[in-house]
Amino acid sequence: MSGIGPVEPGEYTYHHPQAPLAAATPVPVRLTVPPRHRRKAALGAAATLTAGVCVYALNAPEPPPAPPPPWPSQVVGFNYAGASAEADRPGAFTFDIDISTEPGRRVTIDAVTQPSAALAVSTLPSAPFTVEPGGSREVQVTVYVLDCGEVPRNAGLPFLDVTLRNERAVQKQSRILGGGYPEDLGAAIEKACDRPAP
Repeated sequence: MSGIGPVEPGEYTYHHPQAPLAAATPVPVRLTVPPRHRRKAALGAAATLTAGVCVYALNAPEPPPAPPPPWPSQVVGFNYAGASAEADRPGAFTFDIDISTEPGRRVTIDAVTQPSAALAVSTLPSAPFTVEPGGSREVQVTVYVLDCGEVPRNAGLPFLDVTLRNERAVQKQSRILGGGYPEDLGAAIEKACDRPAP
C-alpha cells in the first residue's frame, strides 16, 4: 500500500443490516454453598435476625402508661330510700340507702359511721360489703342514740361517714344524704330523747 489518503476499511468491517449481530448468551452462574457450610450459614442468619429483633425491642418506644383508676368516691353514689319498716325501735332510727357504682367500677364499703360520739351506727349487711360494677345494693342503716345530752341537734346530723375502697385507694369521707334524711333523723332523735326515763 502506497500513497497518501484516508485509510480504507478492510474486508468484513462493514456492518450489514441484513445480518443481525449475534447476541451474547449469558452464562448462568450458580453459587453453591457446600453442605458442610449450610448449617453455619443458617445459624449465622438466625443469629443476625435475633440480634436485630433484640435491638428493635430494646430501642422501641414504650407505650404510655394506662391512666390510674378513679378514686372510689368518684364512682359511687348514695341515695336515701326512706325510713325502714323497723324505724319505730325505741332509741333507734332505721332507714334504707341505695348504694350504686358506675359500670366497670367495683367499690367496697369498709365502714359506715356517724360523726357524733353520741350516736352509733350499724348496717345490714354489716361492713365490709361490696357493690359490684354498674350495680346497686340496698343497705339498711340503724342509728342508735347513746347520749341524749350530747347528741347534736343541728346541721351536723345529715352527715354519714363512710370508708370506701377500690383498686386505687381507701377513702374516708362524709356523705350528705338528702331526700328527707335530716328531718327523719331529727324527728327520731327528738322522739328518743324526749321520752321519759324508765
